Amino acid sequence: MSHAHEITQGTLLGGRVAYRQLRTGHRSGFEPVLLAALVPARLGQSVLEVGCGAGAALLCLGARVAGLEACGVEWHDALVELANENFRANGHNNFTALRGDATALPFAPDQFHHVMANPPWFDTGSTPSSDASRTLAHHIAPGGLAAWVAELLRVLRTRGTISLILPANRFAEACAALKGPCGGIALLPLWPRADQPAKMVLIRARKGSREPDMILPGLVLHDDHGITATACAVLRDGAGLAGAA
Repeated sequence: MSHAHEITQGTLLGGRVAYRQLRTGHRSGFEPVLLAALVPARLGQSVLEVGCGAGAALLCLGARVAGLEACGVEWHDALVELANENFRANGHNNFTALRGDATALPFAPDQFHHVMANPPWFDTGSTPSSDASRTLAHHIAPGGLAAWVAELLRVLRTRGTISLILPANRFAEACAALKGPCGGIALLPLWPRADQPAKMVLIRARKGSREPDMILPGLVLHDDHGITATACAVLRDGAGLAGAA
């Protein structure tokens, strides 16, 4: 890699996954680990992540499920290169990242068993970050979430799953975009603490399904002792969530 950007060395899942990312710009937190934990992938299936960054979610998913074929799409050239390095460093020869637009993916329809995304959170009227790459990673035009969902569903196979992680105040918008093409829309709240409202939610749906929608048991992230044992099982031990064991 041509190191025009400064890189930091780290790990995911309690050291099970080697992970390098850019020192500045958008940096991975809990979100990609939790997103990967929701995907019910199985040996030999194909997975697409849009907005993959340096590959954290796909790396976590690959640590839990062997034998996947995975692709990440990312707009930032340096992150695409770094994601591919991370995939190789962790032995995922069937994983690749490429540069692309989330709303115009370079894939045929009905191609992937599972798709996932951590879409930009804020509309373009929100206060931008002083870091241009963080602004692009976090801000989306009005109607942009629906465009992301529509394009992800286009390349998703019938009966395949779409998984999203979003701020709680965007869940209705996401569900509206999913309703119709998908069924079995499942909402999983992520509570900072047991007595606080959820700030983030996970959403999973199945294309072409007529299953009923549901609210899943949520996940409390912190208690008085730090990260909860249930959250540790996902964030450090790589456990799956809500039937994605």
